[in-house]
Amino acid sequence: MARNSAKRSLGFWLQLGLTLAVSGFLGVPILQSMLAGVTRNIFTGVLKSGLTLDWVGQVLTLYWPAILLSIEIAIGCLAVTLLIGVPAAYGLARAPGRLARLAEEALVLPIAVPGLALALAMVIAYNGWGGFRQTAWFILAGHVLFTLPFMIRAVLAVMASSDLATLEEGAASLGAGFFRRFFDVVLPNCRSGILAGALTVVTLSIGEFNLTWLLHTPLTKTLPVGLADAYASLRLEIGSAYTLVFFVLIVPLLVALQMLGRPRRMKALPEDTV
Repeated sequence: MARNSAKRSLGFWLQLGLTLAVSGFLGVPILQSMLAGVTRNIFTGVLKSGLTLDWVGQVLTLYWPAILLSIEIAIGCLAVTLLIGVPAAYGLARAPGRLARLAEEALVLPIAVPGLALALAMVIAYNGWGGFRQTAWFILAGHVLFTLPFMIRAVLAVMASSDLATLEEGAASLGAGFFRRFFDVVLPNCRSGILAGALTVVTLSIGEFNLTWLLHTPLTKTLPVGLADAYASLRLEIGSAYTLVFFVLIVPLLVALQMLGRPRRMKALPEDTV
C-alpha cells in the first residue's frame, strides 16, 4: 500500500509539474505583454522607467469605438445564435434519420472553411447589396455564420445525453402544450449546453481576426483588427496596453458566464416535510 501510495504521489507531482510548466510557457508571454502596456519605456525596463497608465489612456482615446463595436457585435452574435441555434439543435435532436444527420454535418462546414475564404465568399455574394457591405451588420452576419455551429453542437450534445423524449411525454401527459414543454422542460435541461455555447460564441466573436479583417472597413474596425493595427503602426507599449484592455474586458465576461454555467444546488427540504 505504501509503495502504491508513493507511486501515485510521484505521478501526481510529475503531472502537476508538467501542467505548471506548460501554463508558465503559455502565460508568461501574456503577462509580460500586459506589463509592457503599463511601463513607461519597455526598452529600459519597468524598474528603471517605472509604471504609467498613459498608454492605456491613449488606447481608450484612439480605439474606444473599435472596442465598443466588438462588444456590440459579440452581444448581437450571441442573441442571434441563441435564437437560431437552440431551436435548430432541438429540431435536429427530435428528428431522427439520415436527413437530420446530413443537415447537422452541413452546419459544421463554416468551421472547416478558413476564415479568409469564408469572408471572401461573403464579399463576393453580398458586395452588391447597397450599403450592407459598409455596415457593422456585415461583420455580424459573418460572425453568426462562423459561431452558429458551435452553439448548435454544444446544445445538441446536451440534448443527446438527456432523455428529452421521455420528459416531454411526461409533460404532455400532464397537459402541457408544445411551448410549455419547450420553455419549462427542454430549456432547463439544456442550460449547461446553452451556457457552454454562449461562452464559446462570445469569446470567438470578440477575438475573431481572420474573418473580420477581410469584412471590416475603416469605419467598422473591431478590437482584434485594432490590436493588429496598434502593433503594426504604433509604439510597442500602446499595442501591449491594447492587449491589457482586451483581457480586462474579456476575462470578467468569461468568469461571469462560467459562474452562470455552474449547476445550482438543491435546497434542503425542512425536516417536517420529509
